[in-house]
Amino acid sequence: MYSIIVVPPAPGEDGPDDHASGQVRLAPGDRLAFGRSAHGNDLRIAHEGVSRRAGEVAAQGAFWTLSNFSRGQTYVVENPEGAGEHIKVAPGRLDAPVPFEFARIVLPAAGDLLTFEVWAPRHDYLGYLGAAPGPDGATTAPAFSLDRGKRYFAVLAALCEPRLRGEPHAPLPTVDQVVARLRPGWPAASRASVQWNIDYLAVKLRLKPGPDAADPGPRLNGKKESLVSLALRFDLVREDDVLASLPPTAAAPVTVTAPVPVPESGDGTALR
Repeated sequence: MYSIIVVPPAPGEDGPDDHASGQVRLAPGDRLAFGRSAHGNDLRIAHEGVSRRAGEVAAQGAFWTLSNFSRGQTYVVENPEGAGEHIKVAPGRLDAPVPFEFARIVLPAAGDLLTFEVWAPRHDYLGYLGAAPGPDGATTAPAFSLDRGKRYFAVLAALCEPRLRGEPHAPLPTVDQVVARLRPGWPAASRASVQWNIDYLAVKLRLKPGPDAADPGPRLNGKKESLVSLALRFDLVREDDVLASLPPTAAAPVTVTAPVPVPESGDGTALR
């Protein structure tokens, strides 16, 4: 049987009075109301900016829902492990399904942002994926063809790393910072080679029609942002990939003198 655990704010924060020192476990079918004037076993949030009857969390088997009883405030449910992934629950929305196994509910309250957390059940998955042959016919082409052993993937992992490390709004690393991050495992890394791999990724992931249409240098930040957004949106790079593809610890920032680049071949096998 699945259950979810609602974790109130830590003591000392503006938040619940009734459950401040523990957790609230909900079995499937259970509901937990929250608000400024909640009663009984409800989650009482003692803040003047929270509605008296603000909302409700409900356990629903292998998922959970959030209802927003507010008349004017949108609630945000963040995935702390999802590099900025979130959903919005509009005022008056009832039983909005939440797909996150670990979530942070954010309530705007008179200039403050109050939060409490929900630990949800592990999701259900098909048990036979990859274990049995599918129907007869041609194999389905992969949506994104990435080789995690190539240099271009290490560059992509380095670009995604700050946001995968729990900082969803972190600025993307500069090319020099990517070079410094990769140098311990790739001594020949340079600005030119990293930029070449960024251009290659943009073409490979079909963000651009081809190298002849490549944008000049000042557009590089937009290209990096597009690459990272796509990679994180479709889980092309995960935290495990960062651990596997990058050196154990980040190198200190260095001044790069741009040695003569050794371009990577189309399949990423050059650049030693």
